[in-house]
Amino acid sequence: MSIWWSLHLRREAASVPLARRLLVGTMETAGVDPDISYDLSVALSEACANAVEHGGDSSTGYLVTAFIDGDTCRIEVTDSGPGFPEQPRRHDRRRPRPAHQAPQPAAPAHDEHGRGLFLIESLTDHVRVHNRPGRQGAVVSFDKILKWREDAALLRAS
Repeated sequence: MSIWWSLHLRREAASVPLARRLLVGTMETAGVDPDISYDLSVALSEACANAVEHGGDSSTGYLVTAFIDGDTCRIEVTDSGPGFPEQPRRHDRRRPRPAHQAPQPAAPAHDEHGRGLFLIESLTDHVRVHNRPGRQGAVVSFDKILKWREDAALLRAS
């Protein structure tokens, strides 16, 4: 099975639950396990909230695209803001941390910046964060291997 959808949303807080509800409805219809669906919906909410907060001036929107292909779901959230500082920041959870690099200390409880990406990372299997090539804006994409309910409405035929 292959499903994809894309939304162009206004940079308003009200757009976040809209994207989340569409994702949850798609997952439920496809027969995705509710726990997996919940993890992806929280990760999507965090990525959308980041785009709303940091994604450019108020006249710009952001793009959410979700793909279910076989047993994997990939979600991308793209904004038109200033992007990540300096060089494109790339992060790939499958790449092991060098042995000489110590884990970063946790941010103080009052520091909310960066927690959304940490949460996305903890809820999904593979995260990529980078600036849009040749343009302003950031792209946050993440994948998760899907598990299915036994009574799945749509069969996982590839």
